[in-house]
Amino acid sequence: MATTVERVPILGKDSIHVGFRLVDHIRDTLLKTCPASCYVLITDTNVGPLYLDDFKRGFAGQRFLTYLLPPGEGSKSRETKAEVEDWLLEQACTRDTVLLALGGGVIGDLAGFIAATFMRGIRFVQIPTTLLAMVDSSVGGKTAIDTPHGKNLIGAFWQPEYVFIDLAFLETLPAREFSNGMAEVVKTAAIWDEDEFAMLEARSVELYTAIQSKSTPGAPISDAQKLLLHVVKASVNVKAHIVTVDERETGLRNLVNFGHSIGHAIEAVLTPAMLHGECVSVGIILEAELARQLGHLSQVAVGRLARVLKAYGLPVTLNDPRIAALPASRQLTVDRLLDIMRVDKKNKGDEKRIVLLSRIGKTLEERATPVPDAAIRKVLSVAATVIPGTPSKSPVKMSTPGSKSISNRALLLAALSRGTCRLTNLLHSDDTQVMMAALADLNGARFEWEDGGDTLVVHGNGGALKVPPPGKEIYLGNAGTAARFLTTVCTLTVGEPGARTIITGNARMKQRPVGPLVDALRSAGSSLEYIEGEGCLPLSIAQGFRGGHIKLAASVSSQYVSSVLLSAPCAAEPVTLELVGGQVISQPYIDMTIAMMRSFGVNVERVAEHTYHIPNGGYSVPPAKYEIESDASSATYPLAIAAITGTTCTLTGIGSGSLQGDAGFATGVLEPMGCKVVQTASETTVTGPKKGGLRALGLVDMEPMTDAFLTACVLAAVATEPPLPERRLTDGSPALTTRILGIANQRVKECNRIRAMIDELAKFGVQTKELDDGLEIYGKPIHELKQGVSVHCYDDHRVAMAFSVLGAVVNGAVLEEKRCVEKTWPNWWDDLENKIGLKVEGVDLHTAGPSSEASAGSVEDKDASILIIGMRGAGKTHVGSIAARTLGSDWTFLDADVAFEAKHGSLPAFVAGQGWPAFRAAETELLKDLTTRTKHVISLGGGIVETPEAREALKAYKGPVVAISRDAQAVLDYLTRDKTRPAYGESIEDVIARRAPWFAECAKYEFVNDFLPADEGRTVAASEAEVARFFGHVSGIAPNLVDLSLGKRSYFLSLTYPDVTPALSIMEALTSGADAVELRVDLLQDSSASPIPSVGYVRRQLALLRTATTLPIVFTVRTQSQGGAFPDSAEKEAFDLVDLALRMAAEYIDVELAWSEARIASLARRKGASTKILASWHDWSGGMKWDGADVKKRYAQAAKYGDIVKLVGKANTLQDNFALRRFVDGVSGQGKPPVLAINMGAAGQMSRILNPVLSPITHPLLPSRAAPGQLSYAQIQQALHLLGLLPAKKFFLLGSPIAKSMSPTLHNTGLNALGLPHIYGLLETAEVDESVRAAIRDGEFGGASVTIPHKLAIMPLLDAISPDAQVIGAVNTVVPRADGTLYGDNTDWRGIQAVIRGSDVALKDGWTGVVIGAGGTARAAIYALHKLGGATAIHVVNRSPDNARSLVASFPESYKLSLSLPTSSPTVVVSTVPGTSTPPAGLAFGAQGGVVVDMAYAPLETPLLKLAKAAGPGWKTVPGIEVLLEQGYRQFEMWTGRKAPRGVIQDAVIQGYRVQQGL
Repeated sequence: MATTVERVPILGKDSIHVGFRLVDHIRDTLLKTCPASCYVLITDTNVGPLYLDDFKRGFAGQRFLTYLLPPGEGSKSRETKAEVEDWLLEQACTRDTVLLALGGGVIGDLAGFIAATFMRGIRFVQIPTTLLAMVDSSVGGKTAIDTPHGKNLIGAFWQPEYVFIDLAFLETLPAREFSNGMAEVVKTAAIWDEDEFAMLEARSVELYTAIQSKSTPGAPISDAQKLLLHVVKASVNVKAHIVTVDERETGLRNLVNFGHSIGHAIEAVLTPAMLHGECVSVGIILEAELARQLGHLSQVAVGRLARVLKAYGLPVTLNDPRIAALPASRQLTVDRLLDIMRVDKKNKGDEKRIVLLSRIGKTLEERATPVPDAAIRKVLSVAATVIPGTPSKSPVKMSTPGSKSISNRALLLAALSRGTCRLTNLLHSDDTQVMMAALADLNGARFEWEDGGDTLVVHGNGGALKVPPPGKEIYLGNAGTAARFLTTVCTLTVGEPGARTIITGNARMKQRPVGPLVDALRSAGSSLEYIEGEGCLPLSIAQGFRGGHIKLAASVSSQYVSSVLLSAPCAAEPVTLELVGGQVISQPYIDMTIAMMRSFGVNVERVAEHTYHIPNGGYSVPPAKYEIESDASSATYPLAIAAITGTTCTLTGIGSGSLQGDAGFATGVLEPMGCKVVQTASETTVTGPKKGGLRALGLVDMEPMTDAFLTACVLAAVATEPPLPERRLTDGSPALTTRILGIANQRVKECNRIRAMIDELAKFGVQTKELDDGLEIYGKPIHELKQGVSVHCYDDHRVAMAFSVLGAVVNGAVLEEKRCVEKTWPNWWDDLENKIGLKVEGVDLHTAGPSSEASAGSVEDKDASILIIGMRGAGKTHVGSIAARTLGSDWTFLDADVAFEAKHGSLPAFVAGQGWPAFRAAETELLKDLTTRTKHVISLGGGIVETPEAREALKAYKGPVVAISRDAQAVLDYLTRDKTRPAYGESIEDVIARRAPWFAECAKYEFVNDFLPADEGRTVAASEAEVARFFGHVSGIAPNLVDLSLGKRSYFLSLTYPDVTPALSIMEALTSGADAVELRVDLLQDSSASPIPSVGYVRRQLALLRTATTLPIVFTVRTQSQGGAFPDSAEKEAFDLVDLALRMAAEYIDVELAWSEARIASLARRKGASTKILASWHDWSGGMKWDGADVKKRYAQAAKYGDIVKLVGKANTLQDNFALRRFVDGVSGQGKPPVLAINMGAAGQMSRILNPVLSPITHPLLPSRAAPGQLSYAQIQQALHLLGLLPAKKFFLLGSPIAKSMSPTLHNTGLNALGLPHIYGLLETAEVDESVRAAIRDGEFGGASVTIPHKLAIMPLLDAISPDAQVIGAVNTVVPRADGTLYGDNTDWRGIQAVIRGSDVALKDGWTGVVIGAGGTARAAIYALHKLGGATAIHVVNRSPDNARSLVASFPESYKLSLSLPTSSPTVVVSTVPGTSTPPAGLAFGAQGGVVVDMAYAPLETPLLKLAKAAGPGWKTVPGIEVLLEQGYRQFEMWTGRKAPRGVIQDAVIQGYRVQQGL
């Protein structure tokens, strides 16, 4: 049978041929119509092995050449184009050559551009092999290559002679690539043909079937393949028509760029990890939302677009896990995307040309429309702010979206019915999309759209549901209604014996309870099993719902009741549902369900107050049409805006006749608050009192309208009039109290809403009080509320919309997660501006810093509290207290035991009276409450892990959970002595052994504390610096990362010890010049004979290393094939060690590309925001060419998962190093991962010198180099200087007299130690004159120290002065900045503070200080003591009382300065007077000890220091030379960007000082 070929005309020729199995047709057509002396086929190494032989056989007898390229976008470059062109010339190809492009868009674009320019233009043919290329890039004649500045910026229009679309190629196409192409198919239908779009909505399953079935040569194609042929041809036909009308893209052809303006910008950041179609899919939704924002497109259309794209497996949001897990996703800032769009050829200035839809199948204009950047910014921003003001649309008249509650019930009822039902006013939101998708997956219904998407046609299957195929889970996100309803629905499914349905959700959904519903269904004979935590999703559900008498606890959620009611008609037996367990929650929602069931033909009989009888037999024919009420919960927000702003709002579709309890909000809440309310059966009008005139509510029971309590809360927060007399509280509560009761169930919604309102209102300065089943809010005037508050919305739509009401009157309130409103009112922000008249602006919360800050994996909330777990005695309280202090002043430490006793009384007494099980249950409930708090470090009880429920709560917690571990014997010794807590009732050893694996299971991180000394186990002496590093890093507040800013060189030291212990004492010297330390785990050797070090040994090594340095750690497990010692076959063991590194917060993890991609992808998803992947490839053979295909392939692999790309080759000649740099330059650019690229061997040392990103270095003190050719930091600096890349700078000390200063010794010693070519000298001058001005403005000036008498006189010559120096009133350090300006700072105070902190004297809150003197150094001393924090008073004494009085008067009262000596012994004394001075009379040094700092340069031991020493060993004394060193170290780092090599500097300075002083 002849091959059937369908033709599509373009530009007047039938040159697009579509069909199956076209190779012979291609040959025959070309030989007949395109004769040539040579046919050249260009393809890639993925496609070539599949189809090249077929083409070679087809063109047998012709001169037929082939050229294979590496797959991927990296081949679409200038270099590859030149490479192919040179090859064509070498093959003597002439102008009659025909070029065949066999492949995807990369091959087609590249080959087309080559054809356009080779010999001034040759013929070419497109033979696309991917769906994306078939429907997009192969049609229209656009050809191009990429540059570092963007995609497709250099190219030509060059029409192919033919486009042969062989759909048989799709049979080998991966499913992801098929989805990639479907984005373009959906786009084309969306801009051109609504009928085609509706077909795509309805037939996604059939299209997937088509690519999974094989076509047979000569045999008829299947119905599914006919459908595929139709879809592809229809899409191609649209593009061909548009190209024919507008070949050069002057107007109409813009339309095919729908979704591309934003999509291309996203792709520029995420390529190659995300595919073109995936980025365009997100772009389609964002550009549709832009059209909706501008008032051109309905939410119905946006919802349809999102649903159809999801149906084809495409992402529709930047929060999609596939995107969020990528390192580059943190670069998706609004400014970054707008910058990329600015480069687009179609855009100009602060407007972008974007294709806007007006409806499905129709664009606003037949061209792209100019859109201001401000509108795009609003759509792209992750947060929003409402600009306070009076709604400009008042009086407002509008309707709200369809009710979420009614929409979900209607969808389910229509699906369970036999027949067709048309639903109107359906809510188009995340929740309803989830419900529709789940019903489709269960074969419960078929859906179609009518009336342009305003009507959903549901073809119900009468309850004939099927178990999904094996491996298919029903994912419900955070859709609580769908989760509860479908729990019962899934018992109705039918499948193979033993088949079960899995329903699951996101992390929060896995915390929301379903236990009472599961218990009830089990009692009815159904089989449901918990897969993870008891009482929560995910669930495994077997088929079978018997019915009968069911008892259900309904005191937590009415959704349990509705779930059973809705499915009961399909049970095997009639159902009698008895509600037990106390007060039934939200009765109006139960009544709603019963009323809706009646509309669908089932009458529920209420046989007792809480007992219902439901007949079986299923639902009969549904109503032909069912109109869904507007959402009453959502209606509270526009009504509340009217109330809070004193304006008028009328809502249609919501009135006294509503099924929903929340419809009573206007009369039950707003009217008592002073609003005028007019309500009919179907309409509600509210007029607010004068702004600021709302009344408090007093006592209000909101049990009938629980979801509306959040709106009531924000209104109550600004209520300044007392409640109505009948509502006033008589228990002594404040006059402006609103006490809301009946809302306990709101703790188990999308978040703990009661806690959320308390925490977020507190940010505005509003006081509240939590109650058992509600809360109290104490109103205050609007003008007293704090402005500029950032509101965390907990991914909860109700929280976001409620606080947007408050944002209408409070300036600068930022709603952090604006997209969470998509659950119920996706276009809320648009309606707020367009229908209500309050301006809304986008806020971009991302801070796209240098590439080192690029995030990947789970993006942690920096405000999320940190939970600490571990055995009692491990140091949780001590470490947690330090952590809270170092994280910031707005962080609080909380001991859960203290919180428990505040709520329940004495812990031992509770256990004694009620027993351990009751204590564990109460402890778990407390945990659930504590996890809703923000900015707390919470130390949990040692036994928190004893119950499965608590363990699941810890595992589901989104913030950091840290296990504090300590030597087991030390813990045992402490617990044996400690009698403050109840006895365990078993051996302590057994308790420790049992809990250890649970701690590991529940904690994401581990802080090792057992290598430090202990003080009776209660105050574990953890290094404060290490605690600060660890918790700053894991929280994301202060990630301990290397600055990889462009132009800044960075290095890591490669340790080569089998045991790091010998390195600890010399770590400071080893790491001189280094920005990080590499722990070569493969070189570690424990006591066993195994080549693989144990996890325990590596854990110990990491812990030891942390005691010696706070530099970031690069954790490397180098395999033998990559040049290391770790066995290549031990991948599992390698990743066990990598998991350890994640737990212990290693900053960088070297991940070899030789490992399996599945493991690498998994690591990238779960590594967290602060840990970075260094994706590496090492080629020791010398065969990897920097201008070859292999290195491009390796780069693409590494860039997909790596925050940093590391590529290592071997240099055979010096030229290999220059080829390396050309390669790096070609792949580098803004938004791209930094590249560490070096060559090994002696010939490759040049590459190590020139590499700017994390160059591996060695040190002479190391036992061996980690790799051949490795250089020390000093060697690299010397080489850079010789190459002219590190010019010598001049530094000097400015002052008089300065001849005896040790500063030159200090700084020149450090510079020499690091191999830096700079010189530090003296500039002695009596005045700051023109010679000084010339010196600091000289091009070779590197920096200056300033001493007396010039610390004030230098200031006018500087461009900027640090805040510290401004307070102190003196500059001692001048730093030239990159922009040519001069910056003044003061390091004296830092030197003083450093020696105090280093003295090992503990400064507990309430300490006192003494400063002796009244000059400039005394100011620095006062400032240093104040910055230490916690002082009760700082006493200033001087021989001239007037000078002391003037000094004290110049500081604010907050410094707590006193002009008299303390009456008791101080803790800190700093003297700033000459060293020969006599200590002040009356200065006492008590036995408790402290620290005395004498700033005098000489003598070494002043009278003051002698006096302190004589007072006892508790006093630490610090001579001035030590302060000089500390402030000098700070100066050195400010000038060079490198930590000072303290050891060698200190030795040289002390030796020189002793010689100078004759000691």
